[in-house]
Amino acid sequence: MQDGDDFAFIPLGGTGEIGLNLNVYRCDGHLLAVDCGIGFGGPENPEIEVMVPDPAWLAERRGRLVGLVITHAHEDHVGAVAHLWPQLRCPVYASPFVSAVLRRKLGEAGILGEVTLHTIPLGGRFTLPGFDLEFLRVAHSVPEAQALALRTRHGTVLHTGDWKLDPDPLIGLPTDEEAFRRLGDEGVLAMVCDSTNALVEGHSGSEGDVRRSLTSLIRGLRGRVAVTCFATNLARVESIAKAAEAAGRQVSLFGRSLRNAEAAARECGYLQGVGPFVPEEEAGFLPDDSLLIICTGSQGEPRSALARIAADTHPHISLGEGDTVIFSSRQIPGNERAILRIQDELSRAGAKVMTDSDHMVHVSGHPARDELRRLYALVRPRYAVPVHGEWRHLSEHAALAKSLQAAPVLVEDGDVLRLSPGVPEVVEGVPTGRLAIDGDRLLPVEGGVLAARKKMLLNGVVMASVAVDGAGRVLGTPQVSAPGLFDMADLAPGQIAIELARTVNDLPAALKREDDQLREAVRSALRRAVGRRLRKRPTVEVHLLRV
Repeated sequence: MQDGDDFAFIPLGGTGEIGLNLNVYRCDGHLLAVDCGIGFGGPENPEIEVMVPDPAWLAERRGRLVGLVITHAHEDHVGAVAHLWPQLRCPVYASPFVSAVLRRKLGEAGILGEVTLHTIPLGGRFTLPGFDLEFLRVAHSVPEAQALALRTRHGTVLHTGDWKLDPDPLIGLPTDEEAFRRLGDEGVLAMVCDSTNALVEGHSGSEGDVRRSLTSLIRGLRGRVAVTCFATNLARVESIAKAAEAAGRQVSLFGRSLRNAEAAARECGYLQGVGPFVPEEEAGFLPDDSLLIICTGSQGEPRSALARIAADTHPHISLGEGDTVIFSSRQIPGNERAILRIQDELSRAGAKVMTDSDHMVHVSGHPARDELRRLYALVRPRYAVPVHGEWRHLSEHAALAKSLQAAPVLVEDGDVLRLSPGVPEVVEGVPTGRLAIDGDRLLPVEGGVLAARKKMLLNGVVMASVAVDGAGRVLGTPQVSAPGLFDMADLAPGQIAIELARTVNDLPAALKREDDQLREAVRSALRRAVGRRLRKRPTVEVHLLRV
């Protein structure tokens, strides 16, 4: 079977993990990408803050790539577009709100003028080579989230994206269950479906319930109040603002992503019932009982507004005794340690911390098991392909799908799942990986630069400067520096320097006349000297100066 004669699903990110969503559909040789998002480094990658999926396999085939469709504006689905588009260079298709968010991201990256961005109306239908595509409206914790129906000559696949069944989503309309029923009546070959809450029984809850709870909770608080949430959860931002208004408080936004989301929202007609926010630099002058700030940092991001507030390094605001911080969000797996660290710093400063574990301040934007059952009843797919979750989520989702008469097919990043012709099966694998965002560049997570950085983070770095004459005799005393390994007052660096000079002078004369050999000998001696004292193998750098 040649890849020009089939219909296949190829996840390059987001299947078997949370975040980094990048999916590819292949139909009769044409490729279609769906979503392009970021992920966090987490405790297993302390040297990395933000990652993106490696698009190399797709980029090599970009001549067959007919487009990139974005299902919604969350960072794990849209955050990597500006970083990866230069490698893909294909048209992008998105709803009005996603387009507004993307224009700002692409503008910041300096590539807005290069990208062909097609804005598709909600529920819109459009065709690309090999695909007849239709957006289906879903509720989620961001405006204008949409599922994607892919009709092909081989059959129809429903790619749900992120969704839930919320009777009162506050911003936007509820999930269009009738559209899903009609699709099911047509016949659906496979449903590629969100698995985030596949372990959670019952229902995910409603944004309307959160608004009522926040209004009651904030009305009873004194002192300054800070609430952190996802920037693009406009229903939550609106709920917080209205709760503040009911409590007689003015609201200020802290964090660039929140300000960008607000600008995109007002451009698209959202937040009409919310007045202008107090500028960040003026918020600190308001009376404590009259101020509420909405800030970034719900996932413990080290450069976020909340992280700087917790560290008491923010230039415009501080929180302490008598103040309250509400985490109106869930913990994304991998971020627990960073979130707890910020919460601990806030508590140490005297602020009271509230989370969804003790107050009704958050509901998930993803379907719990009752909602999954409802969607399967509407769509009636022949096959179920769980995505958007770690392996335990995928396997639990697969078991649920099987009980609902949908044959499950488990895949992970890099699998090529041929959906047609024949029975769906994984027929091959393609290379996948992750890239770390490092300033303006992308670095392979498994590459040499980040490996060296991780080694330095865990084992430290030692640097030595050694001056020698033409014969290789040491001039003066070498300088040894080991930041993070020895204190400033520690005598060890000086002792190592003396030992290093003695070792170099004792080397064979022929070796000392060759710079490369001498440098490597000094490096080995330095590594041994530090290893004897610290039982570590630090990164060692030697600067050799021949006078």
